[in-house]
Amino acid sequence: MKEVGEIWMNGTLVPFKDAKVHVLTHALHYSTSVFEGIRCYNTPGGPAIFRLSEHVDRFYKSAKLYSMKMRFTKSKVTEGIIKTVKASRHKECYIRPLAYYGYGAMGLTPTQNKVDVSISCWEWKMGESRAGKFSGAKCKVSSWVKIDSRSQPMQAKAASNYANAALARMEALDNGYDEAIMLNSHGKIAEGSAENIFIVKDGMIQTPPLSAGGLEGITRDSIIQIVEENGGLVTEGDLERDDLYAADEIFMTGTAAEVKSVTQIDKVKIGNGRMGSVTRALQKSFSDAVMGKDERFLPWLTFI
Repeated sequence: MKEVGEIWMNGTLVPFKDAKVHVLTHALHYSTSVFEGIRCYNTPGGPAIFRLSEHVDRFYKSAKLYSMKMRFTKSKVTEGIIKTVKASRHKECYIRPLAYYGYGAMGLTPTQNKVDVSISCWEWKMGESRAGKFSGAKCKVSSWVKIDSRSQPMQAKAASNYANAALARMEALDNGYDEAIMLNSHGKIAEGSAENIFIVKDGMIQTPPLSAGGLEGITRDSIIQIVEENGGLVTEGDLERDDLYAADEIFMTGTAAEVKSVTQIDKVKIGNGRMGSVTRALQKSFSDAVMGKDERFLPWLTFI
Protein backbone atom coordinates (compact mmCIF):
# COMPACT_ATOMS: atom_id res chain seq x y z
CA MET A 1 0.00 0.00 0.00
CA LYS A 2 1.47 3.33 -1.07
CA GLU A 3 0.82 6.01 1.56
CA VAL A 4 -0.18 8.77 -0.83
CA GLY A 5 -2.45 11.72 -0.14
CA GLU A 6 -4.65 12.11 2.91
CA ILE A 7 -7.46 10.26 4.67
CA TRP A 8 -10.71 11.89 5.79
CA MET A 9 -11.40 11.13 9.45
CA ASN A 10 -14.51 12.57 11.07
CA GLY A 11 -14.50 15.59 8.82
CA THR A 12 -10.77 16.35 8.75
CA LEU A 13 -8.12 15.33 6.23
CA VAL A 14 -5.10 13.84 7.98
CA PRO A 15 -1.82 12.51 6.55
CA PHE A 16 -2.17 8.95 5.30
CA LYS A 17 0.26 7.49 7.86
CA ASP A 18 -1.47 9.26 10.77
CA ALA A 19 -4.94 7.82 10.13
CA LYS A 20 -5.06 5.54 13.18
CA VAL A 21 -7.55 4.17 15.69
CA HIS A 22 -7.25 2.96 19.27
CA VAL A 23 -6.68 -0.76 19.83
CA LEU A 24 -9.89 -0.81 21.92
CA THR A 25 -12.02 0.49 19.07
CA HIS A 26 -15.30 -1.41 19.31
CA ALA A 27 -15.35 -2.42 15.64
CA LEU A 28 -11.99 -4.19 15.97
CA HIS A 29 -13.40 -6.49 18.63
CA TYR A 30 -17.00 -7.01 17.49
CA SER A 31 -16.93 -6.27 13.75
CA THR A 32 -19.39 -3.39 14.15
CA SER A 33 -18.62 -1.49 10.97
CA VAL A 34 -20.10 -0.89 7.53
CA PHE A 35 -18.37 0.28 4.40
CA GLU A 36 -18.50 0.97 0.69
CA GLY A 37 -16.23 0.21 -2.23
CA ILE A 38 -16.33 2.89 -4.92
CA ARG A 39 -14.29 3.41 -8.09
CA CYS A 40 -12.90 6.56 -9.63
CA TYR A 41 -12.00 6.22 -13.31
CA ASN A 42 -9.66 8.29 -15.45
CA THR A 43 -12.07 9.12 -18.25
CA PRO A 44 -11.35 11.22 -21.35
CA GLY A 45 -13.22 14.00 -19.53
CA GLY A 46 -11.06 13.68 -16.42
CA PRO A 47 -11.33 11.63 -13.21
CA ALA A 48 -14.92 10.62 -12.46
CA ILE A 49 -16.45 8.69 -9.55
CA PHE A 50 -18.87 5.99 -10.63
CA ARG A 51 -22.40 6.05 -9.18
CA LEU A 52 -21.34 8.09 -6.17
CA SER A 53 -24.83 8.97 -4.94
CA GLU A 54 -25.97 5.33 -5.06
CA HIS A 55 -22.94 4.24 -3.05
CA VAL A 56 -23.52 6.92 -0.44
CA ASP A 57 -27.20 5.94 -0.19
CA ARG A 58 -26.24 2.30 0.40
CA PHE A 59 -23.64 3.38 2.96
CA TYR A 60 -26.34 5.09 4.99
CA LYS A 61 -28.75 2.19 4.54
CA SER A 62 -26.09 -0.14 5.95
CA ALA A 63 -25.52 2.19 8.89
CA LYS A 64 -29.24 2.30 9.64
CA LEU A 65 -29.44 -1.49 9.69
CA TYR A 66 -26.74 -1.46 12.37
CA SER A 67 -28.47 1.28 14.42
CA MET A 68 -25.64 3.71 13.73
CA LYS A 69 -26.28 7.36 14.46
CA MET A 70 -24.26 9.02 11.74
CA ARG A 71 -22.68 12.32 12.75
CA PHE A 72 -22.38 13.52 9.17
CA THR A 73 -24.99 14.12 6.49
CA LYS A 74 -24.92 12.39 3.13
CA SER A 75 -23.83 15.63 1.50
CA LYS A 76 -20.94 15.99 3.96
CA VAL A 77 -19.73 12.46 3.28
CA THR A 78 -20.12 12.98 -0.48
CA GLU A 79 -18.05 16.15 -0.20
CA GLY A 80 -15.51 14.23 1.90
CA ILE A 81 -15.17 11.53 -0.75
CA ILE A 82 -14.47 14.12 -3.44
CA LYS A 83 -11.97 15.94 -1.21
CA THR A 84 -10.16 12.72 -0.40
CA VAL A 85 -9.84 11.74 -4.06
CA LYS A 86 -8.55 15.19 -4.93
CA ALA A 87 -6.03 15.08 -2.08
CA SER A 88 -4.75 11.71 -3.30
CA ARG A 89 -3.94 13.12 -6.75
CA HIS A 90 -4.86 9.72 -8.19
CA LYS A 91 -6.56 9.77 -11.56
CA GLU A 92 -7.91 6.27 -10.90
CA CYS A 93 -8.47 4.84 -7.46
CA TYR A 94 -10.52 2.66 -5.16
CA ILE A 95 -12.43 4.58 -2.48
CA ARG A 96 -13.38 3.15 0.93
CA PRO A 97 -15.85 5.03 3.17
CA LEU A 98 -16.07 3.29 6.54
CA ALA A 99 -18.43 3.87 9.48
CA TYR A 100 -17.65 2.11 12.72
CA TYR A 101 -18.41 2.12 16.40
CA GLY A 102 -15.32 3.70 17.88
CA TYR A 103 -13.28 3.79 21.07
CA GLY A 104 -15.21 4.20 24.30
CA ALA A 105 -17.08 1.62 26.35
CA MET A 106 -16.00 -2.00 25.89
CA GLY A 107 -18.57 -4.76 25.78
CA LEU A 108 -20.88 -6.31 23.25
CA THR A 109 -23.41 -3.43 23.10
CA PRO A 110 -22.03 -0.90 20.62
CA THR A 111 -24.55 1.93 20.90
CA GLN A 112 -22.84 3.61 23.85
CA ASN A 113 -19.99 4.58 21.54
CA LYS A 114 -19.85 7.27 18.89
CA VAL A 115 -19.89 6.29 15.24
CA ASP A 116 -16.67 7.36 13.55
CA VAL A 117 -16.38 7.80 9.80
CA SER A 118 -13.30 7.60 7.62
CA ILE A 119 -12.76 7.88 3.88
CA SER A 120 -9.64 6.43 2.28
CA CYS A 121 -8.55 5.88 -1.29
CA TRP A 122 -5.65 4.17 -2.94
CA GLU A 123 -4.25 3.52 -6.38
CA TRP A 124 -6.25 0.84 -8.14
CA LYS A 125 -4.49 -2.29 -9.35
CA MET A 126 -6.32 -5.17 -10.96
CA GLY A 127 -4.93 -7.74 -8.51
CA GLU A 128 -7.40 -10.46 -7.57
CA SER A 129 -9.89 -9.36 -10.24
CA ARG A 130 -7.40 -10.11 -13.05
CA ALA A 131 -8.71 -13.67 -13.32
CA GLY A 132 -11.84 -13.42 -15.40
CA LYS A 133 -10.97 -10.26 -17.28
CA PHE A 134 -9.05 -12.08 -19.98
CA SER A 135 -8.90 -15.87 -19.78
CA GLY A 136 -11.81 -16.62 -17.44
CA ALA A 137 -11.84 -17.38 -13.73
CA LYS A 138 -11.91 -20.85 -12.20
CA CYS A 139 -14.37 -21.04 -9.30
CA LYS A 140 -15.06 -23.52 -6.54
CA VAL A 141 -18.45 -24.02 -4.95
CA SER A 142 -17.59 -23.37 -1.33
CA SER A 143 -18.15 -25.76 1.55
CA TRP A 144 -18.99 -22.68 3.63
CA VAL A 145 -22.70 -21.81 3.56
CA LYS A 146 -23.63 -18.19 2.92
CA ILE A 147 -25.03 -16.55 6.03
CA ASP A 148 -28.54 -15.19 5.59
CA SER A 149 -30.97 -12.61 6.92
CA ARG A 150 -32.02 -14.86 9.78
CA SER A 151 -28.55 -14.20 11.20
CA GLN A 152 -27.83 -10.59 10.25
CA PRO A 153 -28.98 -8.01 7.67
CA MET A 154 -27.64 -9.13 4.32
CA GLN A 155 -28.42 -5.84 2.57
CA ALA A 156 -25.96 -4.07 4.84
CA LYS A 157 -22.45 -3.98 3.42
CA ALA A 158 -21.07 -4.87 6.83
CA ALA A 159 -17.59 -6.05 7.77
CA SER A 160 -19.08 -8.97 9.70
CA ASN A 161 -20.56 -10.43 6.49
CA TYR A 162 -17.12 -10.61 4.95
CA ALA A 163 -15.65 -12.97 7.55
CA ASN A 164 -17.91 -15.61 5.98
CA ALA A 165 -16.80 -14.51 2.51
CA ALA A 166 -13.11 -14.51 3.43
CA LEU A 167 -13.31 -18.14 4.60
CA ALA A 168 -14.83 -19.09 1.25
CA ARG A 169 -12.23 -17.12 -0.72
CA MET A 170 -9.32 -18.63 1.20
CA GLU A 171 -10.69 -22.15 0.73
CA ALA A 172 -10.96 -21.58 -3.03
CA LEU A 173 -7.44 -20.18 -3.32
CA ASP A 174 -5.98 -22.99 -1.19
CA ASN A 175 -7.54 -25.49 -3.61
CA GLY A 176 -6.11 -23.85 -6.71
CA TYR A 177 -9.14 -21.81 -7.79
CA ASP A 178 -9.50 -18.08 -8.37
CA GLU A 179 -12.79 -17.48 -6.56
CA ALA A 180 -15.55 -19.06 -4.50
CA ILE A 181 -19.24 -19.41 -5.24
CA MET A 182 -21.45 -19.61 -2.19
CA LEU A 183 -24.70 -21.50 -1.70
CA ASN A 184 -27.35 -20.35 0.75
CA SER A 185 -28.82 -22.56 3.47
CA HIS A 186 -31.40 -23.89 0.98
CA GLY A 187 -28.69 -25.01 -1.45
CA LYS A 188 -29.43 -22.23 -3.97
CA ILE A 189 -26.74 -20.04 -5.54
CA ALA A 190 -26.24 -16.85 -3.52
CA GLU A 191 -23.21 -15.03 -4.96
CA GLY A 192 -19.42 -15.16 -5.13
CA SER A 193 -17.32 -14.24 -2.13
CA ALA A 194 -17.53 -10.58 -3.16
CA GLU A 195 -19.46 -10.52 -6.45
CA ASN A 196 -22.93 -11.10 -7.81
CA ILE A 197 -23.30 -13.87 -10.37
CA PHE A 198 -25.14 -14.20 -13.70
CA ILE A 199 -25.60 -17.11 -16.08
CA VAL A 200 -26.33 -17.10 -19.81
CA LYS A 201 -28.33 -20.03 -21.19
CA ASP A 202 -29.79 -20.16 -24.70
CA GLY A 203 -29.27 -16.41 -25.04
CA MET A 204 -31.15 -15.59 -21.81
CA ILE A 205 -29.45 -13.89 -18.86
CA GLN A 206 -30.46 -14.87 -15.33
CA THR A 207 -29.27 -13.87 -11.85
CA PRO A 208 -30.31 -14.98 -8.36
CA PRO A 209 -32.86 -12.77 -6.58
CA LEU A 210 -31.61 -10.76 -3.63
CA SER A 211 -33.67 -13.07 -1.42
CA ALA A 212 -31.09 -15.78 -2.21
CA GLY A 213 -28.63 -13.90 0.01
CA GLY A 214 -26.53 -11.77 -2.31
CA LEU A 215 -25.78 -8.10 -1.76
CA GLU A 216 -27.75 -5.54 -3.78
CA GLY A 217 -24.74 -4.81 -5.93
CA ILE A 218 -24.43 -1.47 -7.68
CA THR A 219 -22.48 -3.05 -10.55
CA ARG A 220 -25.18 -5.75 -10.68
CA ASP A 221 -27.80 -3.03 -11.09
CA SER A 222 -25.65 -1.25 -13.68
CA ILE A 223 -25.40 -4.40 -15.81
CA ILE A 224 -29.15 -5.02 -15.59
CA GLN A 225 -29.82 -1.43 -16.72
CA ILE A 226 -27.27 -1.68 -19.54
CA VAL A 227 -28.83 -4.92 -20.80
CA GLU A 228 -32.31 -3.40 -20.70
CA GLU A 229 -31.19 -0.17 -22.41
CA ASN A 230 -29.74 -2.34 -25.18
CA GLY A 231 -33.08 -4.09 -25.67
CA GLY A 232 -32.36 -7.23 -23.64
CA LEU A 233 -33.74 -8.68 -20.43
CA VAL A 234 -32.28 -10.05 -17.21
CA THR A 235 -34.55 -12.38 -15.26
CA GLU A 236 -34.25 -13.06 -11.54
CA GLY A 237 -34.74 -16.62 -10.34
CA ASP A 238 -33.26 -19.17 -7.99
CA LEU A 239 -30.31 -21.01 -9.48
CA GLU A 240 -29.20 -24.52 -8.62
CA ARG A 241 -25.64 -25.77 -8.73
CA ASP A 242 -26.66 -27.76 -11.82
CA ASP A 243 -27.65 -24.52 -13.56
CA LEU A 244 -24.07 -23.31 -13.26
CA TYR A 245 -22.61 -26.47 -14.74
CA ALA A 246 -25.09 -26.40 -17.65
CA ALA A 247 -24.72 -22.69 -18.44
CA ASP A 248 -23.41 -21.46 -21.78
CA GLU A 249 -21.66 -18.55 -20.05
CA ILE A 250 -21.20 -17.30 -16.49
CA PHE A 251 -20.01 -13.89 -15.40
CA MET A 252 -19.65 -12.11 -12.09
CA THR A 253 -20.00 -8.43 -11.26
CA GLY A 254 -18.70 -6.12 -8.54
CA THR A 255 -16.98 -2.80 -7.95
CA ALA A 256 -13.57 -4.45 -7.92
CA ALA A 257 -14.39 -7.24 -10.38
CA GLU A 258 -16.39 -5.05 -12.81
CA VAL A 259 -17.52 -7.78 -15.25
CA LYS A 260 -15.48 -10.97 -15.18
CA SER A 261 -15.90 -14.23 -16.99
CA VAL A 262 -16.12 -17.63 -15.29
CA THR A 263 -14.98 -20.51 -17.47
CA GLN A 264 -14.76 -23.33 -14.93
CA ILE A 265 -16.77 -24.32 -11.84
CA ASP A 266 -15.29 -27.09 -9.74
CA LYS A 267 -13.96 -29.49 -12.40
CA VAL A 268 -16.63 -28.59 -14.96
CA LYS A 269 -15.81 -26.48 -18.03
CA ILE A 270 -18.44 -23.80 -18.70
CA GLY A 271 -19.56 -23.67 -22.33
CA ASN A 272 -16.52 -24.04 -24.55
CA GLY A 273 -14.17 -23.06 -21.73
CA ARG A 274 -13.57 -19.57 -23.09
CA MET A 275 -15.11 -16.18 -22.42
CA GLY A 276 -18.48 -16.00 -24.16
CA SER A 277 -19.76 -13.35 -26.54
CA VAL A 278 -22.41 -12.00 -24.15
CA THR A 279 -19.84 -11.53 -21.37
CA ARG A 280 -17.37 -9.90 -23.72
CA ALA A 281 -20.01 -7.49 -25.02
CA LEU A 282 -21.06 -6.56 -21.47
CA GLN A 283 -17.46 -5.95 -20.48
CA LYS A 284 -17.23 -3.49 -23.38
CA SER A 285 -20.57 -1.84 -22.57
CA PHE A 286 -19.68 -1.45 -18.91
CA SER A 287 -16.26 -0.02 -19.78
CA ASP A 288 -17.92 2.51 -22.10
CA ALA A 289 -20.29 3.52 -19.29
CA VAL A 290 -17.64 4.03 -16.61
CA MET A 291 -15.34 5.85 -19.04
CA GLY A 292 -18.06 8.30 -20.10
CA LYS A 293 -18.16 6.98 -23.67
CA ASP A 294 -21.86 6.12 -23.58
CA GLU A 295 -23.92 9.30 -23.22
CA ARG A 296 -26.91 7.36 -21.89
CA PHE A 297 -25.03 6.66 -18.67
CA LEU A 298 -23.23 9.97 -18.14
CA PRO A 299 -25.46 10.74 -15.11
CA TRP A 300 -23.69 7.83 -13.36
CA LEU A 301 -20.43 9.82 -13.32
CA THR A 302 -19.40 12.55 -10.87
CA PHE A 303 -16.51 14.41 -12.49
CA ILE A 304 -13.98 15.86 -10.08
